[in-house]
Amino acid sequence: MSQQGQPLRAVAARVLQSVENGQSLSQCLPHAMGDVADNERPPLQALCYGTCRWFHRLDGELQARLKKPLRKSDRVVHHLMLVALFQLRFSQQATYAILNETVEACRALDKPHLTGLVNGVLRAAEREGEPPIADEIGRFSHPPWMLEKLRHNWPHDWQAILEANNTQAPMTLRVNALRFSRDDYLQLLSDAGIDANATLFAPHGIQLAAPVPVDLLPWFSEGAVSVQDEAAQLCTTLMDLAPGQRVLDACAAPGGKTCAILESCGQLEEVVAIDESADRLPRVQENLERLDLVATLKQADAADIDQWWDRKPFDRILLDVPCSATGVIRRHPDIKLLRRESDIVPLASIQLGLLESMWQVLAPGGRLVYATCSVFPQENHRIIRRFLKQQDDAALVEPDVLWGRDMETGRQMLPVPESHDGFFYAVLEKPEP
Repeated sequence: MSQQGQPLRAVAARVLQSVENGQSLSQCLPHAMGDVADNERPPLQALCYGTCRWFHRLDGELQARLKKPLRKSDRVVHHLMLVALFQLRFSQQATYAILNETVEACRALDKPHLTGLVNGVLRAAEREGEPPIADEIGRFSHPPWMLEKLRHNWPHDWQAILEANNTQAPMTLRVNALRFSRDDYLQLLSDAGIDANATLFAPHGIQLAAPVPVDLLPWFSEGAVSVQDEAAQLCTTLMDLAPGQRVLDACAAPGGKTCAILESCGQLEEVVAIDESADRLPRVQENLERLDLVATLKQADAADIDQWWDRKPFDRILLDVPCSATGVIRRHPDIKLLRRESDIVPLASIQLGLLESMWQVLAPGGRLVYATCSVFPQENHRIIRRFLKQQDDAALVEPDVLWGRDMETGRQMLPVPESHDGFFYAVLEKPEP
């Protein structure tokens, strides 16, 4: 029982109901943390993330055990039973505790009339064990549309992508090159008893053998390192940064790539970071301050250049566009519940529109790096192909790299267990007149 008097599982059930209603875990989970004691916050996060990760498998089992669906007004109890099933199938917690505490949570949710149903369903689930997995939805625990789209787009890799999505992502760091070399920071980690190795592709990346709280990382609060996946770090290796350049990071929040740009080249003329969300820009500023970096922050729709552009062109642009985020599902398993197939076409339209707008503010001789954390071709190399057909002065640059797959108009990385996320990059240049 939390110090606020709300059972952990009841809070988790409410969080899952919020996700089903369209809120991301990053939106609703921080608020829910205030409803539980400090020592219950990590278990709450584990329950919510784990249940989202295996939602489709667990939901299939639960629906088969229910004689009829619960009323909409009782839907939170459906989520409560999913949380309990997740613990029964994927945790080492004592079964009696799961059953008893879930029944108590049902009462705390003001649903005492459903305690008998909850008790009966969960006792049967314990007694009978997990049923045989009858289909691919249960095996891979992804929504049907996503499974089929991956199968179509990646006929030789779809199963590996789905399995990678169900793993827990490693904790990866980006060493602040203005403060430490990677080798020096690896030694600091070793001295602190933290097992870690250099990443394969990102020059300043370090992957930890096991996650640790950031306050245990040497010099973290002083800006020595940041937490960032290896694939996301690669943007700076493609930008060809040099002193004196004016750089734009469009769609910048939460600011990890903005900071990586500044760390990669300490004598840039200016870095401008734009984001449409007023709620997210303070996070960018917090990251800059911790790392002792300076950027010009602007709240604006990057595509609406008349709203924010001062008519001074940029030498380098990073365009990390809004996307389906299907390359980072292992870090954000709620994407399985939030994303819809109908989202992809509108997203592709936004992505192409942003690319067209950013091209107008790129200086002749300048370079633009297009990035997504998606694995769908519709958002990636097909966008670049469409843009190149309509933009005569856009030249594709083929980076000399060892990572990713050559998609002819960009490089695609697929998520890899114990390694990087799924990402896409394309590099375009505007010729001198």
